[in-house]
Formats: sequence, structure tokens, C-alpha cells
Amino acid sequence: MPYQFKREPLLPKEANRLAQACQTPREKLVIWTLLDTGLRVSELATLTPAQIDWQGHRLSIYGKGGPYGSRTKRRIIPLSARLQPLLEHHFALQDTLGVTPRAIQLLVKRVASRARIRRPVTPHVLRHTFAVTAVQKGISLPALQRLLGHDRLTTTEIYLNLSPEDVVREFRDKW
Repeated sequence: MPYQFKREPLLPKEANRLAQACQTPREKLVIWTLLDTGLRVSELATLTPAQIDWQGHRLSIYGKGGPYGSRTKRRIIPLSARLQPLLEHHFALQDTLGVTPRAIQLLVKRVASRARIRRPVTPHVLRHTFAVTAVQKGISLPALQRLLGHDRLTTTEIYLNLSPEDVVREFRDKW
């Protein structure tokens, strides 16, 4: 397999600092959605109320897939307890998120700077953070593959940048 650049996910304390550094409802909505769902930036930017199953507490996302990324691949993503009220409040007043992918990227960078995270933080780094957090909480790789919308498990494996400390801790917990 050819070399794949691996983005370093945020450490749990960095992710918490990022979430706490949000000052506006829009910042919370963007940051928490990325951290709790693993959505791609384009999927977040095009999110609408029609994609949300309020009673089922989940999102129905049509992401990359098919020839040339024709958005034909559907996946279901559960909503976290902290995210659903934010989405309900926002979409009670709006029909769209009202933010472009570039505006989301700039917002993430601004909040990361405020949280005093020194390394580059992008929406895709938050997707990697979601993946590592999910594995640390015990989600299986096939389930994570479905949540992220990957066709191949080898693609999902790129997202699993566990630190040496995580590996040692998991070994000790399970051995």
C-alpha cells in the first residue's frame, strides 16, 4: 500500500479544551458536531433538517461514494446527548447550517488558537479525533468503518493513530 500521510488526532485533553473554548452557539455547533460525528467538512456544510431523525437520535448522511463521489452512499450516524439540543435549537430557526466548508475550516482554526492548541487543527483532524475516540471507547473497526463511510477497512485503519501510551494502557487493561 502506498504511503498515506497520517494526521495526528487531538489528545482527549486537547479535544476538551477545544470544546470548552467555543464562545458562540455556532462555534459549539460546528466543533461539537465534528468531534461527536466524524462528519467530513462538506457533509457538515450541507447538513439540513431533513437528514436528522429527531426521535431516532441520528443523522442520515449521503457522503462520498459511487463513481466520482456522486454522494450516493448513505450512512447512519447516532447523535450524542450533547449534540442533539444544539442541532434542534439551530434548525428550529434555520433551514441550513449557513456556513461554507472554508468558513468551517477558519472557525476550527480560530477556536483551536483560542484553546492554545499549538499544532494545526482542521476539520479533518477532528474526524481523526472522532475515530480514535470511538476505538478507545470500544467501537469495533467494522462499525467505525460504517460510521466514517469507508468502503475498505484499510482506509479506516489510516485513521487509527493510537499513541504508544494508548496501546500500553489497552494491553494492560485487557491482558
